[in-house]
Amino acid sequence: MKMRELEERTGVDREVIRIMIREGLLPEPLRPARNAAEYDEGHVSGIATIRHLQHASRMTLKEIKSVLSGEALERPGPASAYSHLEALLSRSFGLEQPTSVSLQSLSERYPRAERDARAFEAMGMLTLLPTESGCSLSLTDARLVEIWGKIREAGFVEEQGFPPENISFYREAAELVARHEASIFFSGSDGAISEEDAARMLQIALPLMLDFFGLLRIKAFMTNVHRSLEMGDR
Repeated sequence: MKMRELEERTGVDREVIRIMIREGLLPEPLRPARNAAEYDEGHVSGIATIRHLQHASRMTLKEIKSVLSGEALERPGPASAYSHLEALLSRSFGLEQPTSVSLQSLSERYPRAERDARAFEAMGMLTLLPTESGCSLSLTDARLVEIWGKIREAGFVEEQGFPPENISFYREAAELVARHEASIFFSGSDGAISEEDAARMLQIALPLMLDFFGLLRIKAFMTNVHRSLEMGDR
């Protein structure tokens, strides 16, 4: 497609699109002639992902580029931001593996990162990627280790009775919820929704459902806290 159609499909001005390409967030278009450029669905989906990160995660183009290069993993934001970053790389650039973060760099900030990463791998929560310079993790997996590192800083450490193995049930819980979500979505749509519409719906709904589920967890947790305190008073 030409630039004009890309603008119409995405609702993004051509100058902004050119900035995205110049910053390396989108692949260069095909150039069949000196003054001609052709764009494809990878550019459409890539722009949609970037816009989502800008709106839902409040990330600037500079911050997105920095995270993709592995320079700013600690950028705060919702969990969905990291899966979107990986989707941006894999869909727009056709990469088999997304940008990764070295385990060594995580260990420099969180001393127990390697122990935690290996514990999470043993529990099936993440995958360590072997490289010539040592193990690395995908952006999403690195974020899991980083989050646990911050939880450790709050005092949840082995010495207090909180090893990472305590949360092994999270994987089963996440898989159970995701399995039900996928089943409901696909049985409900029953082929009536196009792939493009399905992708758009999920891009909006999944981050919101994370917040929804998170609030339900907080409510349930506080209910159990109050119940335990009441039983202790008896």
